[in-house]
Amino acid sequence: MRIRDLGRAGLRLGAALAAAVACAAATVAAEDWRQWRGASRLGVWHETGIIDRFPAAGLNVKWRVPIRNGFAGPAVADGRVFVTDWLEDPESRTLDGTERVLALDEQTGEELWSYSWGATYRALMASYAAGPMATPTVDGDRVYVLGATGLLWCLDVETGRVIWHRNYLVEYDASMAPWGTPSAPLVDGEQLIAVVGGEPNALVVSFDKRTGAELWRALEVRGGSSSAPIIYEAGGVRQLVIWHTAGLASLDPETGETYWEEPWETGSSMNVITPLKVDNYLLVSQFYNGSLMMRLSTDRPGATLMWKGSSRSEMPTDTDGLHTVITPPVIIGDYVYGVGSYGELRGLDARTGERLWMSGEMTPQARWGGAFIVRHRDRYFVNNDDGDLIIAQFTPEGYVELDRTRLIAATTSAGYGPRKRHDRMVNWAHPAYANRHIVHRNAEEIMRASLAADDY
Repeated sequence: MRIRDLGRAGLRLGAALAAAVACAAATVAAEDWRQWRGASRLGVWHETGIIDRFPAAGLNVKWRVPIRNGFAGPAVADGRVFVTDWLEDPESRTLDGTERVLALDEQTGEELWSYSWGATYRALMASYAAGPMATPTVDGDRVYVLGATGLLWCLDVETGRVIWHRNYLVEYDASMAPWGTPSAPLVDGEQLIAVVGGEPNALVVSFDKRTGAELWRALEVRGGSSSAPIIYEAGGVRQLVIWHTAGLASLDPETGETYWEEPWETGSSMNVITPLKVDNYLLVSQFYNGSLMMRLSTDRPGATLMWKGSSRSEMPTDTDGLHTVITPPVIIGDYVYGVGSYGELRGLDARTGERLWMSGEMTPQARWGGAFIVRHRDRYFVNNDDGDLIIAQFTPEGYVELDRTRLIAATTSAGYGPRKRHDRMVNWAHPAYANRHIVHRNAEEIMRASLAADDY
């Protein structure tokens, strides 16, 4: 080979290697959203190359697919989108119908498979009997799906074939919140940890993730829990944090043995958000009594109470605290930012619980107000009740809105009771942020839109 040809070959080889490296980097940078609130359930999105502002013409929507009722957000894994929904039997007078999980092609929205099962919502509060609420959990070749009445399914991700199935009500005499079972099960090693609500001693149950066999059970608490389980590293050990209607508990995730507990009653099963840990802070927040802040020990699996709310009233004019319904707050440094009982965004001092400021700009000011907040670098993507997508920052001085766009319609009634005292249309599903796109749903459709900077 001549020297000149060798140089050209070297250039071609160099270009090929550069392309391969770029491809590998792109592959490494891509991020799926395999479960409730993404990786480790932290509500943090790590991808790069994301837009700083929304285009004036709106986002580039890659596809929209019709679906049925449901509150459960989607999961995205290995080129598939998983989402659940519900169709009520029009002839039924007792809220009988069909729950379903769909597997869609991530790139096209094409249906790959679906699996359906009969369910009755007659034991649920009628105004919230509108479909499954738990985001699917994807682990390798299995997806775990939970219906609104405690029907747990382990399915093959390729085909939808049933691998195993458990029934919380029949097998564990489970107690449910008025709206059902929204707590998405958690994969940890070879086990699947589920908030079952079983009585007398099976609030939490660990199943073999491959067979469904019970491994251990823990906590004797009546009334179940709406909050999802989560594992944090603290005090030199891994702690499974469970927030239930009687308090906050930390368990050994290997055995279910209790490390510590903090009693705190929750009215009307309104313990919804996932416990939030940042540094040594551990926070939960409820509709009626406000927030509870624990300081986690650094030298052992223990915790001490820092402060907690005590006001039974959740009205914004009657309390300075944070009375969250569905919005997991965020902690930045020594400050807490979250959405309260009527949609008011508040900033608090994490050390004392003292309110610093309040804003009504981010989400509608109405009862059961909420939003889903996901951190991306030094800013936050927010999905509010109206179906808006917002880019924002939170500071001790106040709320900073960087941009906003309309993403999806609000299609679900927030009313309750026969007189519908607080009726309005909302979007209460948590989106997935995966592979530089957002995947979101309401009660009529699921859609995928690009947030990649190089798409605009």
